[in-house]
Amino acid sequence: MQKLQLLGNITPAQFLRDYWHKKPLLIRQAIPNFKPLLKVDKLAELAKLNHVESRLVTLTDGTWDMQHGPLAELPPTTQREWTMLVQGVNLHEPKADALLRQFRFVPDARLDDLMVSYATDGGGVGPHFDSYDVFLLQAQGKRRWRIGAQQDLTLVEGLPLKILANFEPEQEFVLEPGDMLYLPPHYAHDGVAEGECMTYSIGFRAPSFQELGEAFLQFMADSIDLPGRYADPGLAPAKNPAEIPRDMLTTVTEELNKVRWDEEDVTIFLGEYLSEPKHNVFFTPVAKPLTVGRFMEQAAKKGLQLSPKTLMLYRGKHVFINGESFAVGRADKTVLDVLANERGLPGNVLDQASDDVLDALYTWYQDGWLELA
Repeated sequence: MQKLQLLGNITPAQFLRDYWHKKPLLIRQAIPNFKPLLKVDKLAELAKLNHVESRLVTLTDGTWDMQHGPLAELPPTTQREWTMLVQGVNLHEPKADALLRQFRFVPDARLDDLMVSYATDGGGVGPHFDSYDVFLLQAQGKRRWRIGAQQDLTLVEGLPLKILANFEPEQEFVLEPGDMLYLPPHYAHDGVAEGECMTYSIGFRAPSFQELGEAFLQFMADSIDLPGRYADPGLAPAKNPAEIPRDMLTTVTEELNKVRWDEEDVTIFLGEYLSEPKHNVFFTPVAKPLTVGRFMEQAAKKGLQLSPKTLMLYRGKHVFINGESFAVGRADKTVLDVLANERGLPGNVLDQASDDVLDALYTWYQDGWLELA
């Protein structure tokens, strides 16, 4: 496996073995000569949109305040100690999406989004920890990071932000454009802007098992089959009318124990769950779609590419796209695996696809899930 400058000239396998979930890694000039992918004005325009998640964090005379977007107005850039955070910039800026895809040595099932943080001098969000892995890429200006592997994760009560009460940094770095810092989950850190700065955070999905369990039970509710209805032909007179009968409890327990699931059920659930777009992601159908014949002709010439908003995964015979799932044969799976892994499909591969897959591709094009390359 090739060494990556992005990871400090080690291979992804070495990074995952030695650092992932284990310890921080400072990478000087992970991306040499890096320039911001969008200007502050463009970021501020995104923060004004209803379907873009954004926050404004200010620190005034030692008092923290956080405002959730849409952010109609921002403080002047001459004002110190404020930060604008915009999630999912990769969904709106092709260059940001391309940057996020450089981290696909981690499976797409774990890759989340690219958040951009703009801060004026002294700006930050206070010492805190994240429940997921994160890469912090400096895009503009300088930011001073203090980090520590502390066990005490007690938070200050009564604040709008989750700020550590007893932060004890062990290391300190100043990051300049192109520098990057990797931090494992629950690693305490505090980043403070030195002058105006922008930091790009590449985050990863780490759903709680409670969240997964609740979603799985909802998923299974549509597939369980328990025929029959409760009956008690041998019912005896009740001595204590308010007491639930023992026989009733036993019978219902036996019936509920018939609910079973296997790895295939979990596969379908997980694929649909992980590929489901977030609540604030919307697709715009093509206003004037090409005819199916014209679309196939253009696709054969130009190829296809997935929308940055589209999430496509697979496992075995199952393919998942934007929360939907279906099973495919071996030949179609080969074509769709290319689309999922490469997030695009060369035109010369289309002649290997079945009519069903071609129909699906045309529907996805109409719905805005994919487009001509």
